[in-house]
Parts: sequence; structure tokens; C-alpha cells
Amino acid sequence: TRDLHMYAGLFISPFVVLFAFSVFVLVHPAGPAPSVSTAHPARSLQNLEIPPDVENLSGRARVDAVRSLLDQARVHGEIGFIRYVPKGHRLSIPVSVPGRETTFDLDLSTRTATITDRETGVWDALILLHKSPGPHLADIRMNWIPMRIWRWLADATVYLLFFISASGIYLWTVLRSERRVGVAMLVAGAVSFFGTVYAL
Repeated sequence: TRDLHMYAGLFISPFVVLFAFSVFVLVHPAGPAPSVSTAHPARSLQNLEIPPDVENLSGRARVDAVRSLLDQARVHGEIGFIRYVPKGHRLSIPVSVPGRETTFDLDLSTRTATITDRETGVWDALILLHKSPGPHLADIRMNWIPMRIWRWLADATVYLLFFISASGIYLWTVLRSERRVGVAMLVAGAVSFFGTVYAL
């Protein structure tokens, strides 16, 4: 139990540090190292093969149809949402990779796409990883394979944190010399937690 406790803690420590540090970036966006956004010149792509009735699809079916358009343009990343503009007969699709955001603007009438890349920097990359996976737009989220892998790693981090907590309590109970200090820390943690919940 002690060895598993130690090795599991070492394995998830980078993920815990990332989640913890990204919270500070979220709470203090105007810190000493603000995010840097650099836009690249837009590029156009013509004569795209448009999936049939793509503007009338919804949910995962629309994401799958749009993915074929992105593959033609060699644009890779997580599709955030798909906005259809009936007046202009256009689709606007933001595609995110940690540290970069691409806007794919498609004119369905002319089968022409305008693609704009924007470097968002390390800080925004941390925020993206912290927010993904999340509850928003759950029916289309995790549509890029690296983000699916990230979701599995995030889930594994949670499960291993549960194991570390349980095994830590078990290891503490068998160390008699540490019981008084452990009880004091448990009480202090419980009081601070419930006090915060009550205040909120």
C-alpha cells in the first residue's frame, strides 16, 4: 500500500500541478505574465467538397461532417462550436489546440474557406486544458483524439487521487506516533472546508 501510494502520487503529480497552476491563471488573468495573442495572415482555400445538407445537421453529426472539411484544409484540433449564419450562407468554426486557435470561416455558396490562425500562448493553453473536458456542449465535446486522451488522463487523475487519499488515511492509522497530528490536520481541514461552504 505504501509503495502504491508513493508511485501513484508521483505519477499524477504533473497533472495535479497543471490543474492547480491553471486555477491561478484563471483567477488572476492579468498577472505578471499575461497571455500573448499573435494573429497570422489569413489564407483561403477554394473548391472544397461540401458534405450534403451540412447546414441542417446538428450535434455530433454536424461535427463529423465538418471534420471532413477541416481535413481538406489540414486544420486539426478541438471544434468548440459550429455557428451557421443563414443570411450569408456561412459556417463559422473555431478550432482549438493548446496554444493556438484557428477560425475556419466557410462560404457554402462559393465552397471557399477563410482560415485564420492565432497563437494564444502558454497561459491560454493551460486554461484550455483546465476547462477541457467540461460540461459545456457535452454532445459535441471531445471530438479530437488528443482531447479524448486528455479526458482519460483527467479521469485517471481523479481516481488516483481517491486512491491516494484512502491509502494515505490507512497508512496514517497504522502510524501511532502520527495520530495526534493527523487528527489535528483532519479537524483543521474539515473546519476550513465546511466554513468555506457555509460562507459561500
